Amino acid sequence: MKRIVLACVLALPPLLMSGCQSAYYSAMEKVGVHKRDILVDRVEDTRAAQDEAQEEFASALEQFRTVVNFDGGELESVYNDMQSAYDDSEAAAESVSENIRKVEDVAEALFDEWQDELGQYTNTKLRSQSAQTLKETKSRYKALHISLKRAEAKMQPVLSALKDNTLFLKHNLNARAIGSLKGEFGGIKRDIDRLLAEMQRSIKASDQFIKEMQQ
Repeated sequence: MKRIVLACVLALPPLLMSGCQSAYYSAMEKVGVHKRDILVDRVEDTRAAQDEAQEEFASALEQFRTVVNFDGGELESVYNDMQSAYDDSEAAAESVSENIRKVEDVAEALFDEWQDELGQYTNTKLRSQSAQTLKETKSRYKALHISLKRAEAKMQPVLSALKDNTLFLKHNLNARAIGSLKGEFGGIKRDIDRLLAEMQRSIKASDQFIKEMQQ
């Protein structure tokens, strides 16, 4: 039930969500969904977005490979496929970044609330235990966040390179253009391979964080 309610609220328009996060979190708590639950769900959503992005970037690389191996036929059709692959990769990258921002927002709200509520304890032993748990949770989140941002940072350079080559093909639909792109393929393949590896590390970090938060 909590998951269904959360999914419905997350379907609200982004601008509405960003403008009333405090009210949103308060509304979710009233139905039994706390910031900790929302954080886990958003990390799961980010993981799913990274999975999708991995597929799209890998597909774009294969489409680029098709272009540089072009051997007759409709070159414009090949360009259209390459443009489509770039567009899909760009959309997937934007989804990853959007989900990371949502993770950051709820994490900040969770930790601020937790820190404030430590002052409400009258039992010093329980306050100390809660403070230690907060410290450990912050540490785990920091490691996850670093991993997420590291993978995110590798997306834009790859997108820029894909866009440059897509535009070049658009403006030069001829065999000479294919020859020029062949010289670019190795570098783009290397960068995409590194991006996919970084994303995989980030996905593993997400899995570990989710597991620890659910214990």
